[in-house]
Amino acid sequence: MSKLTLDSTLRMNSGHNIPRLGYGVYKTPANVCEDAVTKAFKAGYRHATAYRNEAPSAAAIKGSSIPRSQVFLTSKIPPRALSFASVTAQVDKSLQVTGLEYIDLMLIHAPYGGRQARKEAWRALIEAQEAGKVHSIGVSNYGVHHLDEMEAYIKELEQERGGEGKGGKIDVGQWEIHPWMPRRDIVEWCNKRGVVVEAFCPIVRGQRMDDPILQRLMKKHGKTGAQILIRWSLQKGYVPLCKSVTPSRIVENADVFDFELDAEDMKALELNVYEPCAWDPTVAGLED
Repeated sequence: MSKLTLDSTLRMNSGHNIPRLGYGVYKTPANVCEDAVTKAFKAGYRHATAYRNEAPSAAAIKGSSIPRSQVFLTSKIPPRALSFASVTAQVDKSLQVTGLEYIDLMLIHAPYGGRQARKEAWRALIEAQEAGKVHSIGVSNYGVHHLDEMEAYIKELEQERGGEGKGGKIDVGQWEIHPWMPRRDIVEWCNKRGVVVEAFCPIVRGQRMDDPILQRLMKKHGKTGAQILIRWSLQKGYVPLCKSVTPSRIVENADVFDFELDAEDMKALELNVYEPCAWDPTVAGLED
């Protein structure tokens, strides 16, 4: 395994790079979001994931001395608002409220709305990508059955839009992933197709810090439970999205590149359980 650093990136199917460590601001109040993202940039993060607080996140980008090309911003299409028109409008709104020339990554937040709505939403993202409004596109909270369906309508769109590649490629998929929610079937699906896997709730919202396995690894490496779990996610090949507005924890969560979990450590965290700490739209039916 090549040595990971805070500057490490992964190449997406789009040809663009995504930083290996992300900073999440989900539900972070707008009045503290800009300051929190600014602190994250100072700690070395270069990837912010915004949702309904794009404007303060973008303000932190524009207020920093970091070149725009070196900062990565992810946003999402809200759930239950999937249609060609609504997704096109949402992309334009994101550009308007951020004042940015492009969004690095735009994800469909959840698979709700039915097959036709999902297909239309994806077509809108393809067109936004072709227009340069977004650089990379993907999905969030899709189950394997949703992903299989998407693969089918990517082929349909290729025929409808004029050939290979015209149906788009999934660059990134985002899910709740941690040792208590490993999602091996989804990860395998993505790995076979070069889809980058983002992990939200990588530290399980702090709910597992008393776990005996985690406690043992904390003592062994002299690291916090959050640092162990973030390192696990990185070594699995994921892009963990770490959320905190506490300055010390923002720094702490990025301090995960001076140690490595060995094979025994990683095996100890290979759990066969299904214990989500957030919502799980992956179980939704294709007609939901």
